[in-house]
Amino acid sequence: MFDSLASLFRTGDAPDRSIPGDLALAALLVEAARRDGDYAESERAAILRIVMREERIDETAAAARLAEAERAQDEAVDLFRFTHALKEATPFEDRVRIVEDLWDVALADGVRADEEEQLIRSVCGLLGIPDRESGLARARVMERQR
Repeated sequence: MFDSLASLFRTGDAPDRSIPGDLALAALLVEAARRDGDYAESERAAILRIVMREERIDETAAAARLAEAERAQDEAVDLFRFTHALKEATPFEDRVRIVEDLWDVALADGVRADEEEQLIRSVCGLLGIPDRESGLARARVMERQR
């Protein structure tokens, strides 16, 4: 038993927990949509639209990516795996756009839920995005959704 526990702490035996940035983004968007307990069709449609735009893929490929992201999010124990992948591979300006995408999904159902706001605040901290930038991102999304 102790040998198997010790193996968890040896670098060479650690499983590869890296995740591609496109999947990390989609998984965070799924988490934003699910966070309030209501995974609305409007939120799912927003995720598909964002994935199609960001990855420059068609709807069929985006639906496959969404299914993969839902599985990844189901298996996730925290946000760090996703945010770390994005922070490492994404310039600051693009991370601000990620926050905008999160607000787009969170507000897609017409409800501004506290749980979703909490999630976005946490993601902003992990991505190194100041509250002011998040507020500006939310305002831009709300203006577009009018």
